[in-house]
Amino acid sequence: MPKLPNNSTVSLDFPKLKTRGLVEDLELRSGYTNGITTTQSSPKTSPRNYDTKVSDPMVVAKLYAIMEAIADRVEMHKNIGEQRNNWNSLLLTSINTITLTASMMTGMAAMSDGGAPLLALKLSSTSLFLAATGMLFVMNKIQPSQLAEEQRNAARWWPEKKRRQVFKGFGGRKNNNNGWDSKLEEELKAINMVLKRKDEEDYLRLGGKALKLNKALAISGPLLTGLAAVGSALVGTTSCGSLAVMLGIVAGVLSSVVNTLEHGGQVGMVFEMYRSNAGFFRLMEESIESKFEGERSREEREWGNV
Repeated sequence: MPKLPNNSTVSLDFPKLKTRGLVEDLELRSGYTNGITTTQSSPKTSPRNYDTKVSDPMVVAKLYAIMEAIADRVEMHKNIGEQRNNWNSLLLTSINTITLTASMMTGMAAMSDGGAPLLALKLSSTSLFLAATGMLFVMNKIQPSQLAEEQRNAARWWPEKKRRQVFKGFGGRKNNNNGWDSKLEEELKAINMVLKRKDEEDYLRLGGKALKLNKALAISGPLLTGLAAVGSALVGTTSCGSLAVMLGIVAGVLSSVVNTLEHGGQVGMVFEMYRSNAGFFRLMEESIESKFEGERSREEREWGNV
């Protein structure tokens, strides 16, 4: 630039760049069309100077890198959740098909005249029942529906519906206490007591019931298929032939019903949902309690309305 004389009164006006919100820009890059708009009041009305203009290119680059990493991680969790849900459906259908087929073979073995057909049907049905028992042990241990719910929880960073979030608290109370006063403190303490005595306790109680039901169903399924395998192996014997047939057929059908209730009803997912909600309320409690730890001054706390 040319040197200006010392007595010059020329003023230089630089163009102002219009910057789009980081979230909106990232969503346009990533293919998302649902944005989040945040508005803040003027920094003059706030005890803290919340600067909404980012001028450092290095800071902008770091923010974009963080947000892109979050978007990639959310997409990964969504894909894993869908995959585990597909595992749950596939394993449920396969085990029920195997169990019902083995029950049908047990009935056919009871109607055979003996010899090679009887032996073939007995071996086939017993092998299928044992295979279903092993698969049920693995499936009940893994709990694919619960794992899928964990991934769905992890993928709730990212907005799926268009909404507008407006933060109006920065200039609501013009004082030097970061928006805190005795009334707000009492309100938060009352909320914390309700969270402890009602919300968290209710979800923990319901989660305990779901866990007990899930354990009962997880034990009953392999037990019934094991009994069905024993019954199918004893078909054709003179001592307990009719009882063995009934045991093989009835236990096999009941096992399919129990398996459908457990994994088709996604009891593991229900338990994980209750546990996640209870953990969310616990996090809220700890967040509120942390504001009052050590008798921290109001100036050292987060802005009160937020």
